Amino acid sequence: MIPLRPLAHLRFPVEQGRGRRYPELPHPYRNPFQRDRDRIVHARAFRRLENKTQVFAAGLSDHFRNRLTHTIEVSQIARTVASVLGLDEDLTEALALGHDIGHPPFAHSGEAELDQLMRPFGARFDHNLHALRIVESFENSYARFPGLNLTFEVREGMVKHSRDFAPGEIPELDEYLPGLRPPLEAQLIDMCDEIAYDTADLDDAYYAGLVTVDDASANVAKFGEFFEDVTGHFPGASERVRIHETVRSLINWLVSGLVDGTVAAAAPLGSVDDVRAASSRLVRFTPETAQGAGELKRFLRARVYESDQLNASRRNAAARIAQLFQLLMSHPDWLPSNYREESAEQPLHFQVCDYIAGMTDGFFDRTCIQYGIL
Repeated sequence: MIPLRPLAHLRFPVEQGRGRRYPELPHPYRNPFQRDRDRIVHARAFRRLENKTQVFAAGLSDHFRNRLTHTIEVSQIARTVASVLGLDEDLTEALALGHDIGHPPFAHSGEAELDQLMRPFGARFDHNLHALRIVESFENSYARFPGLNLTFEVREGMVKHSRDFAPGEIPELDEYLPGLRPPLEAQLIDMCDEIAYDTADLDDAYYAGLVTVDDASANVAKFGEFFEDVTGHFPGASERVRIHETVRSLINWLVSGLVDGTVAAAAPLGSVDDVRAASSRLVRFTPETAQGAGELKRFLRARVYESDQLNASRRNAAARIAQLFQLLMSHPDWLPSNYREESAEQPLHFQVCDYIAGMTDGFFDRTCIQYGIL
């Protein structure tokens, strides 16, 4: 039995935060991380997630996850784990809600294509770095400062939640304590993201007809175990309901394994400074859960992510992004005048890349129709 709030001694203390780039007076009843959470929710980039692909493109079904519903699911899981462990739920929630706001249209295929298009200019596209630029520069709803003026810890967590980097490795991020681990609240996000998308993609793939119960049971031992247990308890339930119950069981099992694995790794540490100085990340699955999560990932890669249906969709999206990029590079005057004015200090390739990255799937499609890109 896990003790109550076993990692409370490693909770990031909000009162010890490094503050904001532009100082602000404290709010009378919201702490800095709560304000960051609210600023992210009210950002235009956050609202645009509603019309950005998660895995399955819009139009196939109204019930598939999009980037926004995925983000909400990550936030739900992350807050639960933070609560159980005794970590800061507000910092965790702010990071979960902001972890995908830098994604371009058409999911990872859009990110990969923009990255390829930027390489000839000696630049790269990375959705985490783009998210930082969004909250520091592109969102301009406040009169007193550019961007959202988020706390250091939220900005650090946005760029570090899924990777670490050494001093000088990414020069533009040298202010974010390179060489040190982020707090546990930030380390949680990548793992909770994995739980959310693996289980959701399995669920959506079943409804898309890419995955069958027999196939999943044969390749993912825990799925087969849970489905058999659900069928034994509810033999009269439809297969669709039994799938839902099985996915719920998988989520619970993965979350419990994450909690147990993290407690085992982090409990001996004495402080947040020890977390930062650790030789590796501390948020992890137990070995048994990691093995099951790996089976699920390999199954999804083979049956879903590399399926003919999704590969065709990805190739089409990448080709159209490349066409629009080249078209706007040749005709920069076609960019909106207000956007050209606001981004005038940026090289043209960054202007074009940022403009496309900010598009929703729907706006991208309308823009392609406007310019005759099919």
